[in-house]
Amino acid sequence: MELQVDLERIKANILALAEIGRNSDDRGIYRMAFTDADMQGKRWLTEQIEAAGLESNRDGALNVSGILHGTTDLPRVLVGSHIDTVPCAGALDGTLGVVVALECLRCMKASGVQPLRTVELIAFSDEEGRFGGMFGSQSLCGQINPQMLATMSDLSGVTLHDELLRHGCEPMAALDAARDPDSIASYLELHIEQGPVLERTKKTVGIVDEITGLFTWAITLRGEANHAGTTPMDMRYDAFMGLADFAHELPRILEENGSDRSRATIGKAQITPGATNTVPGLVEFSLDVRDTSDTILDELGVAMRKALSAIARRRNLMFEFEQKSHLTPVACHQEIVDRLLRQAGRLGLDHLRMPSGAAHDAQIMGGMVPVGMIFVPSKNGQSHSPAEWTAWSDIGAGANLMLQTLIEMASE
Repeated sequence: MELQVDLERIKANILALAEIGRNSDDRGIYRMAFTDADMQGKRWLTEQIEAAGLESNRDGALNVSGILHGTTDLPRVLVGSHIDTVPCAGALDGTLGVVVALECLRCMKASGVQPLRTVELIAFSDEEGRFGGMFGSQSLCGQINPQMLATMSDLSGVTLHDELLRHGCEPMAALDAARDPDSIASYLELHIEQGPVLERTKKTVGIVDEITGLFTWAITLRGEANHAGTTPMDMRYDAFMGLADFAHELPRILEENGSDRSRATIGKAQITPGATNTVPGLVEFSLDVRDTSDTILDELGVAMRKALSAIARRRNLMFEFEQKSHLTPVACHQEIVDRLLRQAGRLGLDHLRMPSGAAHDAQIMGGMVPVGMIFVPSKNGQSHSPAEWTAWSDIGAGANLMLQTLIEMASE
C-alpha cells in the first residue's frame, strides 16, 4: 500500500500551533516574527522535530530545520514555509506548509524510507515582512548584509537588531545562514491559495507555474486646498479628483499594457486637509501592481507614470512617487511543475495549473535554486484573518501530493 500522511496528526499539529499567540478576544493569532509568541512557536516546532526522531537545527537567522538524512551527499531537497503570522491571523497560511513538511518527513522516517538525498524541513523566519522583507529566506540565499541587520525596523520603530538581542541572539549571525546553492537540489512549498480560484473552479489542488512579481509606490498628488462653497468647479486644483481620475484609468491601463495575470490595487489613501467643507489640497495613496512577467511589470510602470503625469497636467496638480518595494517574478522550475502535475494525475486529484498572486519564500528561493509550489483551496478566498480555513480533505490531498513528490525527488 502506498505511503500516506496521517491527517489526524496534521490536524492536531495545526490546532496546537494555532493556540500559540491566540488572542482570546478576537480569536486571531498574533505570532509576528521574533515576538515572544513566535519564539514559543519555534520551540514547539523543534520539540516536534526531535520527537519524530529527526535532527533539528536553528541557523543564525533563526530558521528552524528538521533533517532526514539521505544515504549520499547529493544536494538536498528543502521543503517548508513559515510559522510567523500577520496580526490577527488565521491558523493556516505558512503554518500549513511547515506542518505538512514535518508530516512528510515523519512518514518517511517511520516507514523506513531511506532517500538518496537528505530531505530538510525548513521554517523560515519573518516571511510576513515585519521588518520589511522575507528575512529568513533572504538570509539563506545570502541577500542580507550588515547594514540591513543594523537598520531594518518594523512599523513601530523596533529594530531587528534589538529584537534579536532581546532573545539572546547575535544579529550578525544571520550572515552565517547563507547556503551554497550547489548544496540544494530544489525547494518545495505547500501553501493555502489565499484567493478564491481553486474553490470557485472546484479544484482540489493548484500546481503553481509562476510566482508574481510586484512593485509598490507611494504616490502624492499636490493641488490647492480651498473653500468648498466659494471655489468654482473650474477653478479648483482638487487633488482627490486626480486620484479619482487615476483609479478609473487602471482598467484601461491593465487592458492595454497588462496580461490576464496583471493586478493593480489602490489600497490606502490619505486626503488632506480632510475637512467636509474644504477642497482637498493633497492626496497621498498607495499603488500595488503585480504580474508574472518582468517585462509587463516594466510596461505597466511606464503606463502608470504617463497616466499620472497627464492627469496632473490636466488638473494643475504636482505629481511625485516613491518606489517602496520591488519583487522580481519567479517561474517555478518546469521539471518540478511537470512532476507535480504527473503525480496529481496519478493520485486522481482534480488539479489546476495556476500562478501565485502572492509572494512566498519560494519567490526568494527561486532566485537561487529550482522551486515548486502546491496550493490548496481557501474557503471563500479568505486569508490573513481568523476566518481563514481549508477543508481537511483538501489538506490531506495536498499533503499526500507533497509526500509522493518528495519521495520521488529525494530518490533520484
